[in-house]
Amino acid sequence: MVKVASNQFTEFSHQDDPRDWLARLPMDYSEKQQGIITNAFSLAQKVVVENEEAEQIFKQGLVIADILVQLSVDADTLATAIIFPFYQEEYIDLDTLTSVLTKDIAHLCKGVSAMESIRAIQQKQQDAKPLNDSQHIDNLRRMLLAMVDDVRLVLIKLAERLSVLREVKNDSEAVRRLVATEVKDIYAPLANRLGVGQLKWEMEDLSFRYLQPANYKKIAKSLDERRVDRERFVARVLDKLTSELEKVHIKADVMGRAKHIFSIWKKMQRKGVGFEEIYDVRAVRILVEHEPQCYAALGIVHSLWKHIPKEFDDYIATPKENGYRSLHTAVVGPEGKTLEVQIRTQAMHQESELGVAAHWRYKEGRQAQQSGFEAKIAWLRQLIEWQEEVADANQFLEEFRSEVVEDRIYVFTPQGKVIDLPLGATPLDFAYHVHTDIGHRCRGAKVNGRIVPLTQALNTGEQIEVLTSKSGGPSRDWLSPHSGYIRSSRARSKIHQWFRHQDKDKNAAAGRTILEKDLQRYGFENVDLDKLSKRFNYHAVDDLYAGIGAGDIGMTQVLNSIRSLLDIPRTSQQKVAARPQTKKSTSSDDIHVQGVGNLLTKIAGCCKPVPGERIIGYITQGRGVVIHRQDCSYVLSVDNDKADRLIEVNWGEDTDDVYDVDIKIRAYDRKGLLRDITTVFANEKVSVESFNTNLNKKLQTTDITATVNIENTEKLYRVIAHLSQIQNVIEVQRKQ
Repeated sequence: MVKVASNQFTEFSHQDDPRDWLARLPMDYSEKQQGIITNAFSLAQKVVVENEEAEQIFKQGLVIADILVQLSVDADTLATAIIFPFYQEEYIDLDTLTSVLTKDIAHLCKGVSAMESIRAIQQKQQDAKPLNDSQHIDNLRRMLLAMVDDVRLVLIKLAERLSVLREVKNDSEAVRRLVATEVKDIYAPLANRLGVGQLKWEMEDLSFRYLQPANYKKIAKSLDERRVDRERFVARVLDKLTSELEKVHIKADVMGRAKHIFSIWKKMQRKGVGFEEIYDVRAVRILVEHEPQCYAALGIVHSLWKHIPKEFDDYIATPKENGYRSLHTAVVGPEGKTLEVQIRTQAMHQESELGVAAHWRYKEGRQAQQSGFEAKIAWLRQLIEWQEEVADANQFLEEFRSEVVEDRIYVFTPQGKVIDLPLGATPLDFAYHVHTDIGHRCRGAKVNGRIVPLTQALNTGEQIEVLTSKSGGPSRDWLSPHSGYIRSSRARSKIHQWFRHQDKDKNAAAGRTILEKDLQRYGFENVDLDKLSKRFNYHAVDDLYAGIGAGDIGMTQVLNSIRSLLDIPRTSQQKVAARPQTKKSTSSDDIHVQGVGNLLTKIAGCCKPVPGERIIGYITQGRGVVIHRQDCSYVLSVDNDKADRLIEVNWGEDTDDVYDVDIKIRAYDRKGLLRDITTVFANEKVSVESFNTNLNKKLQTTDITATVNIENTEKLYRVIAHLSQIQNVIEVQRKQ
């Protein structure tokens, strides 16, 4: 059951006196501020009189205002809420808003409208399509600047989306799901990031109700069935706590706490447990005056009832990134029933419910902020500083989505400072978050005092120490999407910048090598590099090489552009060495043979292709079709009189088998080398078929050939990248 704040103003119509509406506001506004709100109400009434169809828009404005009243917003924000729907539907323009109302309200309406660019993130997430239009990034940048300049824009937009989410309850399922998905993916996380819990909970519960009605009703029914018993139990707990707190002269408000259905569902999913095992279905909250009293109250709770291990969180000592502060504990309460207790000050409670709204006040046109507000939007300021260095819309959108939408982890520096990172972040992401130079010079890391690989995913609560060299820079391998070194777009951008500032000739040479290898790897021939360069706004091919070498252009972008130039569908293999045949195909294992039916296929032992590589078949006598890589030396040396034996083949859509691949490793011999190599294979869940070593005592080097089972080229390149980073390893390559 979603707890919706009372809509105390929505019964008003455009014919009512705005002063009656104003008299029911729960906040005290100065005479000047009342005039601002009344003028907005009157202007909205005038528009409805002139346009009868705008009555529903008038009501929507009152709903938005009603939501914002609960956040104790200023007069300009409330006036904007009333008039914004008319501006959005183009019944009123900016000139009218400026002349009839105020320049500030016109600014707010324009800024809230600009927040529509946030939809690009959801579209990117749903469609999985890259955004190539530079207008997307410009719009998003303007939106971020406006949000930092005036966070009231976000509050109005959140309230507007919540009003729409409430309104669609009687619409078709398709409409409900569309709106709910947008709110769940974008606006509820944004409300959480800004600490506005009062809006976040309702957004999450309503979205959950529309998107998963069966699960919602199941939890709601479980809560209803136990409501009377639960309320009776909580009442006894409240009496006991109030009595014990009074004995030690702690003045406190003690109340039962409503548990939101979506948060119950999330906890059930996260812990893999049923409704019966959720500790905080029965919950109370203690609000005290001062911080020391929080810990005193905690002592009383733990003296009354047994604490449940691993169910205590101190968000006062280590607040969440959005500024949330509170003590959480779970105990075995009366009758052996579990109970969650939250303890916080009145100020902390206001902060958790209102977030940035609790810090944003306008008094007679002068802005008054508390220090906590700056902490809540620090991530926005960092993002704006970072975006000045980014030219790619997709990269910027990924970072914004990472900051707002995706789950976060919270780790510690050795000094105890909390660092907020995206889920799946690595020690390298941590190093670049602390300082760009530390990231460049990072050579290792310790997690909780233990040395770990730079590719290891970090977890909340871990302490990270970065091991650096005195000089040096990042490795190009860190940029490989398959290597697993970095998760955040910000770290990737910093590495790109480093290479961009290096010598252009070196970048061009490195870029040429990278491009030529990938052209050969994917079998692309006759690529017009001049046209390719122009696609990336370079005047010369050398500039393209330098861009690739510096990391300014990702190889995925380059390869997609090449496919477009060659008119090759992105999901298909390029057809080479094909000969005319009937349009009949059969599949053997995971390989499709074009033009011949019921032929046995066999992977060639000389080149051992794996899914993702361009392949070609060779028809043998008695052994069916042998599958080679297209760049295999055997295929390239086939005589002209045997060329008709070459046949087109490609990988099937579902290639679930594993394939033998020979990997050759050359390294300086040392103790523990073999252990480190096998650890990489184990971490990547790669089976080893054979392992041969050849030691050169004179040079103190060892050549290792490992035959491993690989599913596809992506895993192959990732394994090679990880092996290359092992200490003392000189070279890793696939054995030809």
